[in-house]
Amino acid sequence: MNDLAKVTTFAKRYAEAWCSQNPESVAAFFAENGSLSVNDGPPAVGRAAIAEVARGFMRDFPDMIVTFDKLEPRGDRTAFHWTLTGTHAETENHVRISGYELWKIDSDGLIAESEGHFDAADYERQLKRK
Repeated sequence: MNDLAKVTTFAKRYAEAWCSQNPESVAAFFAENGSLSVNDGPPAVGRAAIAEVARGFMRDFPDMIVTFDKLEPRGDRTAFHWTLTGTHAETENHVRISGYELWKIDSDGLIAESEGHFDAADYERQLKRK
């Protein structure tokens, strides 16, 4: 998926899927055996496992909005930059974090690998403040 317009449309739809409160819609952007890791954690492999990761974020942020900020080519990968805003279900704190996923796109135009990154320390600070 080298065409910038196609990748941009894909990225916008992917961000919308994260806002949908439907974890399977996020997982549908991944190859059947695709993987998603968050902050160098163990990868969730396969659509069912990826849906569980999405479900966790959706549960923690029932009003979650993920916005697509920009794309950045990085060799054979693409960095999808995003911002998440929402109210944490447990603490009721409003959270705003930005980060990126480093995507490897397969020949079918789906995400084969995604390595997600965000500032975990800033995230924890936002959860604790009141």
